[in-house]
Amino acid sequence: MALVPCQVLRVAILLSYFSILCAYNAIDMPAHQTYGGSWKFLTFIDLVIQAVFFGICVLTDLSSLLTKGSDSQEQERQLKKLISLRDWMMAVLAFPVGVFVVTMFWSLYIYDREVVYPKLLDNFIPSWLNHGMHTTVLPFILIEMRTTHHQFPSRSCGLAAVCTFSVGYILWVCWIHQVTGVWVYPLLDYMSPGAKIIFFATVTLVLNIFYLLGEVLNNYIWDTQKCIEEGKEKPKMD
Repeated sequence: MALVPCQVLRVAILLSYFSILCAYNAIDMPAHQTYGGSWKFLTFIDLVIQAVFFGICVLTDLSSLLTKGSDSQEQERQLKKLISLRDWMMAVLAFPVGVFVVTMFWSLYIYDREVVYPKLLDNFIPSWLNHGMHTTVLPFILIEMRTTHHQFPSRSCGLAAVCTFSVGYILWVCWIHQVTGVWVYPLLDYMSPGAKIIFFATVTLVLNIFYLLGEVLNNYIWDTQKCIEEGKEKPKMD
């Protein structure tokens, strides 16, 4: 039996995302006042995705508790819809985008922080908030994957949805540059048009790889768990 019930963990994670979002929005940064505001940054979009996802998780837990012992088919139908939405968000958005933000940010930060997180931002964003946006996302989503089995959509549908999100964000970044003449990420200033195309294609490919990684990891965790449970249920032979 878990020391902390998974329902309590989800509530705690959801509250932490609310606090991170509130703290981030309270920061008076020049970038927040420009075209697109916070919504031009993938980190902020990911925080919203994670908060919405864990909000749906908590709502699903509450609905499950309320429908327990109930014979209402309508309540069961609504619960199944919530579970389907929760699982879809986990597979298509929460896991691949969350893992992408963490790995891409820290990879570029180690290589040259000025291209992704200039030192000037240290004057606005405290260290704990930086880790809340770019570090804790990964353990939180892994905890959720470990504590709850999620039904992934068909691979073709899942990859199509990931590609749609990726292309949509890339077009949004290009549109902001078209309007303001400034790239959201300084890294893009150093790239030729051809290099940008390759970079954007690579980003989409990596997101798809993370989707597949999530699918494999989810299946591995729960296939292993199933084998362990089946092993415990087998009667011992004399």
